[in-house]
This record gives sequence, structure tokens and C-alpha cells, in this order.
Amino acid sequence: MTVSTAADAASVPSGQSPGGHPQRWLILAVICLAQLTVLLDNTILNVAVPSLAREMDASTAEIQWMISAYSLVQSGLLLTAGNAADRYGRKKMLVAGLALFGIGSLFASLAQGAGQLIAARAGMGIGGALLMTTTLAVVVQIFDEAERTKAIGLWGAVSSLGFAAGPLIGGSLLEHFWWGSIFLINIPVALLGLIAVIWLVPESKDPVGDQPDLLGAVLSTIGMTGVVYAIIAGPDHGWTSVRVLLSAFVGVVVLTGFALWERHIPYPMLDMHFFRDRRFVGAVAGGILVAFGMGGSLFLLTQHLQFVLGYDALDAGLRTAPLALVIVALNLTGVGARLLPKLGTPLTIVSGMGLLAVGLALIAVLGADGYGGLLLGLVVMGAGIALAMPAMANAIMSAIPPEKAGVGAGVNGTLTEFGNGLGVAVLGAVLNSRFSSLLPAAAAGAGSLPAALAAARTPGDRAAVTDAFSSGLETSQLVGAAAVLAGGLLAALLLSRAERSSREAPAA
Repeated sequence: MTVSTAADAASVPSGQSPGGHPQRWLILAVICLAQLTVLLDNTILNVAVPSLAREMDASTAEIQWMISAYSLVQSGLLLTAGNAADRYGRKKMLVAGLALFGIGSLFASLAQGAGQLIAARAGMGIGGALLMTTTLAVVVQIFDEAERTKAIGLWGAVSSLGFAAGPLIGGSLLEHFWWGSIFLINIPVALLGLIAVIWLVPESKDPVGDQPDLLGAVLSTIGMTGVVYAIIAGPDHGWTSVRVLLSAFVGVVVLTGFALWERHIPYPMLDMHFFRDRRFVGAVAGGILVAFGMGGSLFLLTQHLQFVLGYDALDAGLRTAPLALVIVALNLTGVGARLLPKLGTPLTIVSGMGLLAVGLALIAVLGADGYGGLLLGLVVMGAGIALAMPAMANAIMSAIPPEKAGVGAGVNGTLTEFGNGLGVAVLGAVLNSRFSSLLPAAAAGAGSLPAALAAARTPGDRAAVTDAFSSGLETSQLVGAAAVLAGGLLAALLLSRAERSSREAPAA
């Protein structure tokens, strides 16, 4: 009851005492733990790809769906979860999300086939959606403006750590246990998070609230699933096949319907007026493409380390650790928070995304011959992410009223998760297309690198298969680098125009 009373005071940001909630830093640690668990699961499965391909006889497309199903479900439900958090209470959604995430993890660990694992991952995505909308929203509620940038920077460090540390943790578990252990590890963390959230996190919500937009959630989920399925299925079934074209058509039509529906209802899941704010649009554009580059790159990188360079799961995970260490070091020391007011949001974002693009290109060009080139690329990528991600999250949340913090976090999370899933799908599709086109005749038609190596009859054929896969990885990483750089330039342009317009407005 005492926590609830404190929560009521925190529910209205203007009523907070100077500095925000008195236990704000401890609460930040709790919600970052919940956020880390969700984001780890986006990448922890990547190092299990070889194990799943062998033990479940899973195709490349099935493996991509094991990874993408989680992100796609989150993408479809984040906006609805954000609305629900604002209306019914962010603490309630944190508790519900942790419980669902833990239950889904248990079912995933017990899966006996690819279909069961995909379904369990989709179920975990429901809990993840509830968690991701509330963590950033709670940060906005419990910190005042003076400390909010620093708090979001720390939140961003943990978020980035989740993407980068997944392969390391997954590799450590796979070294000693079976693949299901990468899901069982979530259960004690979820239980610890539940206890901490119930004990410490204050309740906060929008007293007015909006009715959840269930039809919008259904439309967005169907639309994004259709588009990404077309991208995943294209290399296997042909880009002009009926299956691929029909899926892409349905996805585009349903997403168009979703946008029209949101414009004409009184309680939209995604308020289209947000897109009139150039700060919001610029930050969203950058966020999508950072996630695109990160999600797709790590999906490809772990395969490169294991399939091409021959590292086992643990060694592959260890060799991705520098990315996480650079992100954590720069954010915990407050480098990004100090540079943001000096450089300004546009320059900070374009600098960070430029470094991320350079890192991806370095991995593509220098990573084929050994780990040295990969290490350099990972360090540069980490520096870029540490600069760009907190700045973009702060820009998005600053463009949205504090009482709609859940919706703002939902928008941020939806588009970021969509970018992550799209990165896996698009860069995976580029890899598959390039790989298939370069396979020797003996391995033609193989759906994965292990299948192609098994079909190769001579040492020359096996070398050709490995070279084909390396070439596919290089092409995919370069595509990711180009997309991230373009996103950085676009985000900086939009944010610069928004800042210039806001300065000129009083004079007008």
C-alpha cells in the first residue's frame, strides 16, 4: 500500500519532487534487469543456429523464423501494450510481462521441433512487448529533465548490451549444456525481476487513458508478418513466385489499412500526429536502421565465426564481447550524455551511425581472413551504438507528452524491433541469394551451409562452398552498412530541420 501511494505521486511528472522519485536509481537498475532479459533473447539464439540446424534438422528459413517470430510479435503488440500501460498502469504491465516471458521461456526450452520452438518464441514475444513498453516509460516518469538524459543513456547501455551479450551468454551455456538452457536461464531472472518490481517500482499511468486499439494490433502484426515472410521466403521460392508476391501484397495492403484506420479512430494505437514532429520522425528513421544493421549483422557474424572461421559456440560468443564492452564503457562513463549537449542531437546521431556503418564495412572487408579485422569492426560499431542509440531514444521521448510515455516507448520499441527483425530477414535473404548463386554444381540447391558442405564431394567443392558463404556474408554486411549510413544522414537532416524550425517559431 505504501508503494502504491508513492506511485500515485509519481504518476504525474509535474508533481514530482526535484530530482524525481527518491529511489529512482534503484528502480532504474530493476527495470534495466527486465529490459536486459528481453533484449538478450533477441540475440542469444544466434549462437545456437548450428545446434538447431543439426538437432532439429531446421532449414535456414525455419531458423530465421525462430529468430524473427519473437521480434515480429513484439513489433505487432508494442503499441497496444504501450496504450494498455498508460491506461491500466505501467507496473501492472511489467509484472504481467515478466510472468508471461518466464512461462514462454519454459515452453521454448521443452520444444521438440522447429514449429514448437517458433510458437514458443512468439509467445515470449507477448511478454517481451509488455516489458519493453514499460521500461523506458518508467524512466521518463521517475526522472526529471535534468537527469533524464543520463538515465536514458544508462538504459541505452543496458539495451545495447542485450544485443551484444546474447552470443557470449549463449555460447557459454551451449559449451556445457543442451540448447534449451538458453531459455531456462530466463526463468530465475524473471522471478527475481518480479520480486523487485512488486517491491520497488511505483505505479504510474495516464489518468485519462485511451481505449486499447485491438484491431490496430491485429492489422500491424499481420502486415509486418506478411512483408517479412516474403523477404525470408524469396530466396527459396523465387521472388516472383505466387507465395512470395501474395505475401508481400497482403502485407503492404494490410499495413496501408492499418495507417488509414489509425488516422480515423478517436483512440489510435499509433497517433499519426506524432509524425508531424520532425524530431520524432528523424529519431525513428535512425532507430529502425541502427536496429536493422545490428540485428542483421549479429545474425550473420555468429555464423561467420562458427561456419567460416571454425570457432565453437563459446569462442564465437567471447569474440563478440568487445562490442558489448565498448558500449557499456562509453555509456557508464557518460561519454554520450556529455557529448549530446555539446554536439547536438543531429550531429551526435549521424556521428554514431556513421561509426556503426564503418564498423560493418570493416567486418565485411577485413573479417574474411581472421579475427583481427572483425575485432576492429566490433570496436568501431560499439562506439557508434553508444553514441546513437541513447540520443535517438531521448529524441523520440522528448517529442511525446509525458503522460503518453507508454505510447512513446511503444512506438520506439515497435519500429526498433521491426528494424531488428527486418535486418535478420533482409540481410539473411541477401546472404542466401548470393550464397546460392555461387554454389558449385555438386551442392546446387542446398538450403544451408551444412547441407551444402555435406553435398560437396571433393575438397575443391567444399572450398568453393565456404568461399560462396564468405562472399554472401561480405555482400550482406556491406548492404547493412549502406542502410545504416543512409539512415544516419536522413535522421540528422530531419532533426536539424526540426531544431531550426523550433528556433524560428518564436520570431514568426
